[in-house]
Amino acid sequence: MINQVKTISDFYYYQLQHTPRTDAFTQKENGKWQPLSIEAFVEKSKYFSLGLLQLGINKGDRIAIISNNRTEWHLTDLAAQQIGVVNVPIYPNITEEDYVYILNDCGAKAVFVSSQELLTSIENIKSNVPELKHVYTYDEIAGKSNYKEVLELGKDGDESSIKALKDAIKQEELATLIYTSGTTGKPKGVMLSHQNLVANVLASEERLPIGKDFRILSFLPLCHVFERMIDYLFIYKGISIYYAESLETIADNLKEVKPHLFATVPRLLEKVYDKIVAKGSDLSGIKKALFFWALELGLEFDPMEDKGWWYNFRLKIANKLIFSKWREALGGNVVAIVSGGAALQARLARVFTAAQIPILEGYGLTETSPVIAVNSLLKEGTKIGTVGKPLDNLDVKIAEDGEIIVKGPSIMLGYYNLPDVSKEVFDSEGYFHTGDIGELVDGKYLRITDRKKEIFKTSGGKYIAPQVMENKFKESRFIEQIIVIGEGEKFASALIQPDFAFLKEWCDRKNVKAATNEEMITNEQVIKRFEREVEELNENFSNYEKIKRFELLSEPLSIDAGELTPTLKLKRKNILSKYNHLYQKIYV
Repeated sequence: MINQVKTISDFYYYQLQHTPRTDAFTQKENGKWQPLSIEAFVEKSKYFSLGLLQLGINKGDRIAIISNNRTEWHLTDLAAQQIGVVNVPIYPNITEEDYVYILNDCGAKAVFVSSQELLTSIENIKSNVPELKHVYTYDEIAGKSNYKEVLELGKDGDESSIKALKDAIKQEELATLIYTSGTTGKPKGVMLSHQNLVANVLASEERLPIGKDFRILSFLPLCHVFERMIDYLFIYKGISIYYAESLETIADNLKEVKPHLFATVPRLLEKVYDKIVAKGSDLSGIKKALFFWALELGLEFDPMEDKGWWYNFRLKIANKLIFSKWREALGGNVVAIVSGGAALQARLARVFTAAQIPILEGYGLTETSPVIAVNSLLKEGTKIGTVGKPLDNLDVKIAEDGEIIVKGPSIMLGYYNLPDVSKEVFDSEGYFHTGDIGELVDGKYLRITDRKKEIFKTSGGKYIAPQVMENKFKESRFIEQIIVIGEGEKFASALIQPDFAFLKEWCDRKNVKAATNEEMITNEQVIKRFEREVEELNENFSNYEKIKRFELLSEPLSIDAGELTPTLKLKRKNILSKYNHLYQKIYV
């Protein structure tokens, strides 16, 4: 009987023994939601483990998973973890060059891919990865090796050997290699042990409201440690996990699954909010007036402040008339949304929480498994504008230069094959240096202000924190992405990617004749509208921070073009290299 979780595989067995769900993992197949019980899941995992052993994949060896979120992802994970095989999850949307680098660096013996498209990518580069012996698919593809063949290999094996291998795994042993998407240079393989992830899950448990028979919708990539860790928490707590069909179907899947919780990134919440506001703008008369009345009330909300009976009375009415529709659009059962991966706009935290859809913003890095701090629904657990209180099992400090440093059981073992780089991020006292600048508000709530490496100095000697500014400017419905520039220059400027869908709507409303992106961004009326938008947003900043000039981009920044990481962070160096002609136009 497992009463204490020590290794990753224990999460799955804990659910089997304490909350044996018949719908532990559920995904759509042929248009219908198909559940898999934890009992059947664990049984399959044993065959899978035995099959891996038959292939000559043993403790300490590496296998890679390149896949969308699905039951098979976790099945492969458990099959590996319970026999000491290291799981290397890889983003499905990276370049073939990066596949070659990662697969060679980690020495993967087998790769499991979800689709024909990903299979083609791996087949294209397999000859450049000498240690890669096996490639299997999750989708049934004619003439190609399917993961079920591995299960069949294991059906004649000795299940008792699995228990012996599982019991022999030590907490401090390497469990997974997660290659950071990185905003510069080659990806680094972050080494996380069983202890790292288990400690993070158990310390995060009290921060999430979890009830009996809860369901969650999973759509953030499982190859990212944020979604993976929170999935482990859900498995441990006996919550049913439903996998969204795709990012495009999330709205429909929310209504079908009616989840109680889900994890997301701020950019998706921003888009949801913008769509809601756009619908409100399309209303007329009393309906429109009521919508924006409710919205203004929501934007004033603060969970730490009692605004009195009159405000609470009006908010109650707003919830009944307006915000109830927001909750219905998310399935009607949402207790909380967990946000991570980037800074959350404070206005979103305010208005969604006012609408009885609390957003719990957290913070962490792959290197910290990942959570360092997170807001909660506990008493005084949420302070808007911060990422909440640090986890109880972590020692978080602010260094003299403002950098956040942290020590504790969830901090990585180091970077794989990079001992010198590993040493650079730990100080003599064992604190991991995050590279983020922050402060402890009221001595207990962590606020992130910027990336240490991204803060720059103008020629006048003034320091500018671009992330703070970028986050504020993205509150504009006209701005999809923005990169603040000006290192060593007299003033700050920006490259702005418009929200082209909204801009096209605006052009149509204003009778601006512009059919293409290029025609829109070069139109005099459009430029003047952006000048006004920038001028208004500049009021939030000091004179030396204000954006003096800007250039509009004619095409969206993308992952494929190497301008964004898979988690939608800006690759500043790549962007500035591509748009150097615009930089020169601004400053020369």
